[in-house]
Amino acid sequence: MTDTQLEEVWRREAPYVLAVLVRSYGHFDDCEDATQEALLAAATQWPTDGVPSSPRGWLIRVAQRRLVDQARSEVARRRRETSFAGSGASADEGTDADLDDSLYVLLLCCHPALTKASQVALALRAVSGLTTAQIAAGFLVPTSTMAQRISRAKATIAGAGGTFPPPAADLWARLASVRHAVALLHTEGHLSSSGPSLTDPGFSDEAIRLARLLVNAAPHDPENAGLLALLLLTQARAPARTTGDGDLVPLEQQDRSRWDADRIAEGVRLLETALPVGPVGEFQLQGAIAAVHAEAATWADTDWPQILELYRMLDSVAPSPAVTIGLAVAEARVHGPVVGLRRLDALGDSANHRVHATRGHLLAELGQRVEAIEALRSAARRTRSIPEQRYLNDLAGRLRVE
Repeated sequence: MTDTQLEEVWRREAPYVLAVLVRSYGHFDDCEDATQEALLAAATQWPTDGVPSSPRGWLIRVAQRRLVDQARSEVARRRRETSFAGSGASADEGTDADLDDSLYVLLLCCHPALTKASQVALALRAVSGLTTAQIAAGFLVPTSTMAQRISRAKATIAGAGGTFPPPAADLWARLASVRHAVALLHTEGHLSSSGPSLTDPGFSDEAIRLARLLVNAAPHDPENAGLLALLLLTQARAPARTTGDGDLVPLEQQDRSRWDADRIAEGVRLLETALPVGPVGEFQLQGAIAAVHAEAATWADTDWPQILELYRMLDSVAPSPAVTIGLAVAEARVHGPVVGLRRLDALGDSANHRVHATRGHLLAELGQRVEAIEALRSAARRTRSIPEQRYLNDLAGRLRVE
């Protein structure tokens, strides 16, 4: 079994395995560790013994054994031994967890004792299959920092006390954090933070699946519909975002006939239903921005004044560096690159490579080639995505030649 195949099994099965254990035993941190150990056992045994007919059942059984062994070996946990050994879910080859277990685990991870950043980080580590390094890249922090954050989050949940698993009402109060986790998962799929490929469809597809679960589970929350619309409208552009060689194609140069019309139509319908319902939240606004881009027949037809107004609304609801970058681009399109650059100045010498890339594009529009080349090369040094590095360095090279 190749590493890629093992990773695919992990992405697909880990949330279900973890949910079965947590439902039966509680103690999230122990269950998450046992799930990880079961995967390591699979990595060792499956290449020689073959993949079992029910990988999920095998993983659950091995993870349960790890929990029993742990209970027997630790004096502090001997009181739980009988519960661990006798109350577990059936782990035969036919074990089948509920279809919504991925969402259940996401909700568990978003414990109110954690900061929002820690909630999202732990949720992604438990459900998505993202590595700690990939999660760290999404938060713009070192890998070691993120590893410590995830460890502290698990320890915090373990020491928080109260009922575990929590009552259903408490779970649904965590939806906002779950939406952020799903959005970050899609971002990693739409634009990989590192590696030779620009995208990872597996992450994008999983994020859309989870967003659909959110809509089905809480259909009256318009932000869930806004999130799903955003992901569909963004992913609709995927077929046109790369060349046959895997090189990045910027939005203004994409062949829009290759965009997925069905996903665009579904995303627009979701927004038309959600927007009139109540207060407009950040994901509805992001979805609306994506819809304006999606409905423009050409780059020249883009309604930039409308996008600018939507970004201003978004900045008032959920300000962030990413929103500031989007606002700078929209202001540049409506009022000129000088105004856009002034907006970017608020971010200073950011570690976010997109700040430098945007600055390079706007400086190039002003004819300031030396400064533009410096900004583009700075952006290329800051990203670990090889296609982005190649695109930014090529653009800087063309400016030098011109």
